[in-house]
Parts: sequence; structure tokens; C-alpha cells
Amino acid sequence: MQQTITLRVKPEEAEDAQQLLPLIARTLGKNNGAISGYTILKSSIDARGRQAMIQLSLLVYVDEPAKERELILPVYQDVHTATKEVIIVGAGPAGLFAALQLLEKGIKPIILERGKDVRTRRRDLAAINKQGVMNPESNYCFGEGGAGTYSDGKLYTRSNKRGDINRILNTFVRFGAEEKILYQAHPHIGTNKLPQIITAMRAQILASGGAVHFNKKVTGFITGKNSLKGVTTADGDAFTGAAVILATGHSARDIFHLLHNEGLLIEAKPFALGVRAEHPQTLIDQAQYKCDSRGEWLPPASYSLVQQVGDRGVFSFCMCPGGIIAPAATDQQEIVVNGWSPSKRNNPYANSGIVVQVEEKDVHAIPAFKKAYGAALNSPLFLLYFQQWVEQLAFTAGGGRLVAPAQRMVDFCEGKQSQTLPDCSYLPGLHSAPLWEVLPPFVTTALQQGFQLFGNKIRGYYSNDAVIVATESRTSSPVRIPRDATTLEHPQLSNLYPCGEGAGYAGGIVSAAMDGERIAKTITLKIGH
Repeated sequence: MQQTITLRVKPEEAEDAQQLLPLIARTLGKNNGAISGYTILKSSIDARGRQAMIQLSLLVYVDEPAKERELILPVYQDVHTATKEVIIVGAGPAGLFAALQLLEKGIKPIILERGKDVRTRRRDLAAINKQGVMNPESNYCFGEGGAGTYSDGKLYTRSNKRGDINRILNTFVRFGAEEKILYQAHPHIGTNKLPQIITAMRAQILASGGAVHFNKKVTGFITGKNSLKGVTTADGDAFTGAAVILATGHSARDIFHLLHNEGLLIEAKPFALGVRAEHPQTLIDQAQYKCDSRGEWLPPASYSLVQQVGDRGVFSFCMCPGGIIAPAATDQQEIVVNGWSPSKRNNPYANSGIVVQVEEKDVHAIPAFKKAYGAALNSPLFLLYFQQWVEQLAFTAGGGRLVAPAQRMVDFCEGKQSQTLPDCSYLPGLHSAPLWEVLPPFVTTALQQGFQLFGNKIRGYYSNDAVIVATESRTSSPVRIPRDATTLEHPQLSNLYPCGEGAGYAGGIVSAAMDGERIAKTITLKIGH
């Protein structure tokens, strides 16, 4: 017999089967020996009371042999001799999952990635962190796995209507992720483990007959009769196929320029802008768990904050407990910060993006930007230019070599320049600078009020022990590439399929992966395979 039950247990009980089994038996009114095993269906932390507890949903096996969890394991076909080929531009989550879906359907994927493979890419990341030297084609955004490979591996999404979330999570487990991501309320892989998983996905694509090409930056389209036939690359190569999936991520600005220069429709899209706020992890633990020390059984605490300031929302983004602030720019003259955590989340800092929504009307009201980019205000790229402008201001304020401008939190809110800065996880280094000279006034005002109000929600949050680092500006794409709601093709060019976060249709690893699968399924139906 199998029964589903819900238990609320102490953290140490949740981690120890010897303690958990008697609790299961008591809940079901059975002898301990009647319980042969269990499968965790869902696990979440309830820290509302004085004692943090774990809420578990369990499938329990009673008086019958326990079974191992069954994974969803698609069958990938051999496409070495396939007659249908699809070009995928970008090897991030959207591109990789599109490729795997095509393999299921017997279609050969050909992935073109502008950056390097995971292993080679590490050297360029080391140069960024240790020397402040940026390779514009190989960095935290560009390369195998895209931005997702080295930006934490959070797998939480609310986009359950876009596709099968469990399918995506099962695929990650198939290629090496821990099984616990299947039942955690906020699953997380960790930046230290993602590279091996991405490499395993590439190995599967190659073994099945697909192709993956690195250092292949797409610079042109091959068109004919309002249809896309293929693409050309910076080194002079050409690739043709039955369709082209454009899965280039939100930082591939050259692709937006290419589309615009080709006369293809693109649209300005609001995005969010702000800073990374970093606290000692112990401060967040004590506030969230209401204890002096979280102990060995609870994970580092996280938070999710949102506050209305006037007519603007201020909110946390990509919170990284036990994490590191990373340099995520794609050009030597810009400062962009992001955050990531290793799988154990065992670093001494907690960081999160704290951002404000940027609308078109906001940008039009900034005199300094209008003076610098006045001719571009009517362009669909003008929010992209604005994003880039702020990142360049941050670079100048930092003083070069990817050193980031920063302030203590209370100093920023009180309009004081910080005389000293606390220790920080950002490896290229920090420089004390007045961030109100980097961020636009409407962002500065909203953040200043937002931080103080966040202090009412998390004890100790509003503190000069916290450092804020500019600028968090790549929360999403400032450009949307339109596509037909049914065919998913660009409205002006058939066989061109805008996909994922860069096209404006996803907001993270899981939603991008689901969008990649959706595009691949749609292409399969069109080409009759």
C-alpha cells in the first residue's frame, strides 16, 4: 500500500531516515516494521515560528517493497544521418534544451556558440577576477551554458504554464544534478556543479549525432523570399538549416543591432536596474531563523523582498545565500554585477540584487542621457543604450580594471560617501564612490527608501555592515524580439525563431529551457518530422 502524508519535523529529523521513519509510522498508526521506505515529494522550510521546521510531503510504502524514484527519461534518437537540420544560435539553457528536444524528434541540432567550452572558459573568468581583464567573447555571460553556467543555478520558476517544469528538472538530474532538486521548494544546483552537467549535455548531443561549434559568433543572416535560410559567422563560415533558433541571451547586444540593421522588427522592453546588496550571512541567518546560530541542519537563510515606494516597486532579485558577487559585464568599459552560490552555499556572505523597474518614460526624463543619446531616443534600442550608459558610468566611478563602485548601505541612504568599505566577495575589488552619481535619480530615490523599509521586514538588514555594489543591470533583456503567438516565428521572417531570455520570453534557467523545448516542438510540427 502507498500513502501520501504531510509531516512537520525538526531539521535534524528531516535529514535522518532513522529519526523520520518512526514519525511516519506513528502518523499512519503503523508499526515501524510496516514502513519499508518513502519518497520525498516536496520539502520546504517554515521559519515563521521560534523554531524553524521542515514541511515534508511524502509518498510512503506500507507493507510492500519501496521503489526508487522514477525519472522522466526521454529517448534521444540517432541523428547522424538525419535529413533535417536546425541551427541553434547560443548554447545557454534555451539552446541546449531545444537541441535535446530536437534529438527526441529525430532532427539534427547544430549549435553555434560565440564563446568557449566550459573548461576553456574558466581561464577567461580567472583573468576577469584576478587581473580585471575582460574577453568580450568569453566571460560570465558568453560561453558554453550561457550565463546560467556561472550564475548560481537557481531552478525556481512560477512559469508553470509555459511547459513541464518536472521534465526540465528531471533532465538536469539525468545529466548529473542531485535528486533533491526534484522536491525542494526552491531548487538550486550550484555554480560549482553546473559545468559538469552542461558538459554531459553536450556529450549527449554529440553522441546522438548533433553538432556543437564554439567560437562561432553569428554576424549575418542568409535570407530569401522573406524566409531565413541560415546564418554566417565572424570567421566567414555559413550554416544552413530548416530553421534558426535565436537563443543568444539578454547580453548579446550585437544580435539586437544585427536585427535592427536588417530592418527586422524589435521592441524596447522595460527592465530592472539597481545594485547588489551584500550582508554577512550570519546576520541574515539570525534574522530569518530567529536564532543565534542556524546549526548544521538548516541551510543558509535566504530572503525575498518587495516594497512599493510611491508608484515604483523595489524588489530583490536572484538572492544568493552563502554566495559571491561576480563581475558579469561583456565589455571592458562596463561594470555589471551578478551573484552566484556554490552547491553548499558555504561562503560567509549573502548577496542579492535590489532593483527598480525602468520604464520608457523614466529614461526620456533624464537630461544627461538625452544629451548623450538624444538621437537614439526614438530607436527600439534606446533602453539598451540606457542600460549600457549606466554600466559605463559605473566603470568610470570604479576607476578601471573592473573595480566596482560601492557604498555602505546607510551611508548611501543618508547621502554620505563611505570612508571605508566592509569586506566583500567581489574579487576584482571595490572603490568607495557616491552611487547617486552612477544611478539615475529615480532609481537612487527608490532604493534609498526601499532599503530603510526593508529594515522593518528583516531585523538588521538596514545596516552599515552591508555594502551595496553597482550596478545590477542585466536582470532581463531591454529588448524584445517579437514572434507570432502561434507559429513562434518572427513576424517578418519565417524560419527565424526568437527564443529564451534574450528574446524577452523567459526569466531564468527553467523558463528559458521550457521555451527552448516549446520552440523545438513547434519547428518539428512545421517541418513535418
